[in-house]
Amino acid sequence: MRFGIIGSGSWGTALVKILTEGGRQVAWRVRNERVSAHIRTRGHNPHYLSSVTFDNRLLTLYTDVAEVVRNADVVLMAVPSAHVGEALTGLEAADLQGRRVLSAMKGIVPERNLLLNEYLGERFGLPLEDYHTVMGPCHAEEVAAEKLSYLTFSGIDAAATEAIASAFRTPYVNCIVNGDVYGVQFAAVLKNIYALGAGIAHGLEYGDNFLSVLIANCADEMAGFLRRAGVPNIEVGVHDREADQHHRKSPNYAASVYLGDLLVTCYSPYSRNRMFGTMIGRGCSVQAARIELNMVAEGLTASRCIFEVNRRLGAEIPIAEAVYRILWEGVPAAEGMRQVEDVLV
Repeated sequence: MRFGIIGSGSWGTALVKILTEGGRQVAWRVRNERVSAHIRTRGHNPHYLSSVTFDNRLLTLYTDVAEVVRNADVVLMAVPSAHVGEALTGLEAADLQGRRVLSAMKGIVPERNLLLNEYLGERFGLPLEDYHTVMGPCHAEEVAAEKLSYLTFSGIDAAATEAIASAFRTPYVNCIVNGDVYGVQFAAVLKNIYALGAGIAHGLEYGDNFLSVLIANCADEMAGFLRRAGVPNIEVGVHDREADQHHRKSPNYAASVYLGDLLVTCYSPYSRNRMFGTMIGRGCSVQAARIELNMVAEGLTASRCIFEVNRRLGAEIPIAEAVYRILWEGVPAAEGMRQVEDVLV
């Protein structure tokens, strides 16, 4: 199984590390030739996770996305959601035929407020059977440090999903398989929005007591949204059956990819969404925070996308809506968080 990776940020770099250390050949799309030349000659990414070194015998670097796709059986998308259209420029529907797409993207494509599988289905005719996701909780920095992490791979073709997941198993990465393609993606989008909210509260100097209540309520709000979106298996403490793979319990809402990813993104110092929210809480403008962070905080765009998506779904998401209004409608952070205080239980 040949992998092609589109995206050379911190998460894309971490995934290249995992695959090449497992002896997998990887075709890697790097946006500019200067960075590509640096990786070829120095064996590491100069901008992201620069402590990680690669066996260049297992890497083939391209700046042309079509070349990556032609040399891959599985195309792994590891770019920010806002850049998906640009990253796939030049590809035709025929280029993806017979290939599987693995999404490591934790956002919504903003032009149409679509999940990546919906966007690829519309633009390239990619069937859902050929689409898979890989989600956390898993910070790139901890992968670089080889701290034990868990990844969840989702797809409706269970055998193909397991085959893909097997390529990522290492002594420091455990892999779980489930079939909830829509649920894991929506959960990944929402947890970034809630991490922004946690960061805003932190920046406003709320304490740990308040943050614990806020995040507990975020978890409940997320579960309500997923239920409204038709996602199954979100009852804590309820397992329908033993999972098909590795004799684990069937996943539910308390599993790592849902509640676990929410918790780590809200609390971890590695969370760029929490960092971004903290800047907003301390008085930075959105534009200033973008410049200061110098990385993409997916929750920013996601907050607007989910606000629009929820016009159709009608879920009760007052915390996510408060974050949206702080970031996009100019509501002062302190005022927005006071409004949140009134809905917490």
